Amino acid sequence: MSFTEQLAGIFVQESAIPAQYALAEEIHQREYLCNGEMKSWDGTVHEVYSPVCIRTESGLKRKLIGTYPICTEKEAFEALDAAVAAYDNGRGQWPTMNISDRIACVEKFIGKMHEQKDIVVKLIMWEIGKSYSDSVKEFDRTVEYIYATIDALKDIDRDSSRFTIEQGIAAQIRRSPLGVVLCMGPFNYPLNETFTTLIPAIIMGNTLLFKPPKHGTLLHYPLLKAFRDCFPKGVVNTIYGRGNVIVPGLMQSGKVDVLTLIGSSKVANELKKLHPKVNRLRAILGLDAKNAAIITKHADIKLAVQETVLGSLSFNGQRCTALKIVFVHKSIADEFVEQLSAAVNKLKYGMPWEAGVALTPLPEPGKPAYLRECIENAVENGASVMNENGGTAVESFVYPAVMYPVNRDMKLYREEQFGPLIPVVPFRNLEETIDYLIESTHGQQVSIFSNDEKEVASLIDPLVNQVSRVNINCQCQRGPDVFPFTGRKDSAEGTLSVVDALRSFSIRSLVAAKLTDANKHLINEIVSEHESNFLSTKFIF
Repeated sequence: MSFTEQLAGIFVQESAIPAQYALAEEIHQREYLCNGEMKSWDGTVHEVYSPVCIRTESGLKRKLIGTYPICTEKEAFEALDAAVAAYDNGRGQWPTMNISDRIACVEKFIGKMHEQKDIVVKLIMWEIGKSYSDSVKEFDRTVEYIYATIDALKDIDRDSSRFTIEQGIAAQIRRSPLGVVLCMGPFNYPLNETFTTLIPAIIMGNTLLFKPPKHGTLLHYPLLKAFRDCFPKGVVNTIYGRGNVIVPGLMQSGKVDVLTLIGSSKVANELKKLHPKVNRLRAILGLDAKNAAIITKHADIKLAVQETVLGSLSFNGQRCTALKIVFVHKSIADEFVEQLSAAVNKLKYGMPWEAGVALTPLPEPGKPAYLRECIENAVENGASVMNENGGTAVESFVYPAVMYPVNRDMKLYREEQFGPLIPVVPFRNLEETIDYLIESTHGQQVSIFSNDEKEVASLIDPLVNQVSRVNINCQCQRGPDVFPFTGRKDSAEGTLSVVDALRSFSIRSLVAAKLTDANKHLINEIVSEHESNFLSTKFIF
């Protein structure tokens, strides 16, 4: 049996799918959340096909798992108007609500979110092909993030519950919301990455337009009623449809105060340019990345291989934090590539529900063809596929390929492949690696592998000014979530972490007064009688 036939064999007949992982029925979404109501939709819908193919009499076919609305600008503007009305120039119920009551709403949401865990996890798996175990982890990590966000907000509010007195002036400094937020998340972490912006935006008192990612839309449907039931009307509104149809008008309206997008820098640039009030628009963006690993002659090769496999192929390399290019010192390159190729070929491939599976089908229909172009381009320019069967593809599945030696003439040298290809570049001088990062339009992270302290130090000092995180002897990654997550150049705008996200979706505001007897009495009366939600010494436990 050829390897292609072996790959084709991972796709099974529908009857062979284990019952505990199967969807009980197709999910045909015919409603969306707007202004506190689940509104019916009887217009055009988008069919959602899983990257998991089903073996049929006529061949392998992507499994239809459901449909969702393709709304128009009309529905998008209705959602925008609802969010604008709910914010009401900062006078709405939600932006003026005290912190403890907002936290209570979010805690109620967590409870209702838990009730939908089983179906949300299954939809993550079926919609984007993520392994079942990783889909469970994504859900659990998202809940943990929400709890951490609540705790962080309590800490911020406790610090703000006192008055600061300077030069005869008393002031209370707190954080206040920014307005209407347009939130668009990515397909690779459609729940977690989306909620790391959505939840901080909401809890800080903003109102929201939420557009789910193209791949990973249906999984949010079971949560819409929870949003409806836990927040005042108009605080959370969903918009569906073609992004290039409904989003430009929203930006051109000038009514969006914050754009948060995790995706393409090209898309972000185009959207920002559409806004008529550039100085009033805040952008919080997680964008492209081409994170490099630098493996020096003093590296522990075994460790470097282990971390490179994890860093480049976790979720098939479809992570912005993935290692997408690997620089290896010429003196150890052959040995490294040999060990790397062997390690890659040990990874288990198959269907997302299989225990221990590491490689699964890809959700983007055009991705296998693009990866094939990258491989062919690299081969034409002098590289080879180093691991056995590397690059073999069947329908939505692409077997990982280790490409070596990669050079600057190849697409893989600069383009973000966002898939299971590992470009390996040999180098002789560390300056070559530093120059690559200086010239790169990306600036998220880098990984350094070396056990020589002087060598590591010589790389740290220039590289912290090129990327936002330098990892020593480990893969690039986002977590822990309390660490700042951002990037330089075209890789990000704004900073995300549990605390930084709360700051990103708010602004410091203060109430100040001269310490006259009359003002002291006035402020004491406001505080003691709980007349203001902002001016308050209430301590949240």
